[in-house]
Amino acid sequence: MFDIIGKKKWFFAFSLLVTIPGLIFILLTPFSGGKAGLKFSIDYTGGTVWSIRFADANVTPDQVRAELATLGQPEATVTRTGSGFFDIRLTKLDLRDVQPTPTPVPTRLLTPAPTVGPTATAPPSTAPTAASSAAPSAAPSPTPTPTPSPSPSPTASPIPSAAPSAAPGGTGANTQVPTEGALGDIANALQAKFGPIAAQASLSSIGAVVSSDLIQQAVVLILVGSLGILGWITLRFRDVRFGVTALVALMHDVIVVLGIFAILGTLFNVEVDGLFVTAMLTVIGFSVHDTIVVFDRIRENRSRHAGEPFAEIVNHSLLQTFGRSITTSFTVVLTLTTLLLFGGAATSQFVLALLIGIISGTYSSIFNASPLLVVWQEWDDRRKGRLAATRTTRRATT
Repeated sequence: MFDIIGKKKWFFAFSLLVTIPGLIFILLTPFSGGKAGLKFSIDYTGGTVWSIRFADANVTPDQVRAELATLGQPEATVTRTGSGFFDIRLTKLDLRDVQPTPTPVPTRLLTPAPTVGPTATAPPSTAPTAASSAAPSAAPSPTPTPTPSPSPSPTASPIPSAAPSAAPGGTGANTQVPTEGALGDIANALQAKFGPIAAQASLSSIGAVVSSDLIQQAVVLILVGSLGILGWITLRFRDVRFGVTALVALMHDVIVVLGIFAILGTLFNVEVDGLFVTAMLTVIGFSVHDTIVVFDRIRENRSRHAGEPFAEIVNHSLLQTFGRSITTSFTVVLTLTTLLLFGGAATSQFVLALLIGIISGTYSSIFNASPLLVVWQEWDDRRKGRLAATRTTRRATT
């Protein structure tokens, strides 16, 4: 029988080997000014992301970056995708200029027109008729003598104002190259330098206020989810040790995913976008589900095999659920790998975070959460003087 609990120190060492480098890169994020560590998308930082392709295929990202620096965007980043598009990120251009809505045409009074009849015009003392717009379809009077019309209303019907035109700097279709505003000036300058822009794949802008709200919501969601899981597991198993060890395993998974994204962001400019929080919450839920399966089997075996060492009960429970955990995770990993390879660039980072988190969650549920539970139990036994009997029983069985 494979002794997972007996080799728990090796598994703890492997977890430290994975988490410490990632934790270092995470801590480098605020101290490096964004040059190292996590790379946040405009969902969290604000700014403009612009994806274009020039008709001239010989244009390089360095040339575009140098031209943007001369246009007042020295911190702009330019990367070239496999399809020939340039992904341009303008950090200082939060939103494109939007012109105000045109003021409606003011109301004007219409000059009243005299009543048309078959005879001569009305005498000078006759009051003018109502505005022509008041009854445009009224038929002329057939009587030979013109009848004075009532006095005109103080205000006549206003001329319908024209529909306000779309603001040239507004969001509009994200496939139309802007021509006005700050971004329009940049587009015109780039086309004057490198030739016409053949296609625009996307254009999105987010303000700083929206991005700060998203950061706060992301932190609150992860904290509330983690504390809710801690409370539920503690209530479910009536032991705070189960809840705390499950939460430690969750922290392990979060650090692993964040650390790998911090390393990838430093080396390959992989960004953390708005879907990343969704991926993290999914990873937390999946990891806790696997941990609860193991903990539930531990509770069952603990009542069936009362008196046996707790480490052996946990090890036996892990072996009983090992096949189920690996099979369930492997099917999910196969699906996510397929999505990562053939799902396109729009969801690649979301799928990558899920893939890393699912693998880490499976590992932490088996090799971290349950061994930590044993370590805590042995420490409690040692504190209460029950460890000597446990060691004697284990030596007899070996």
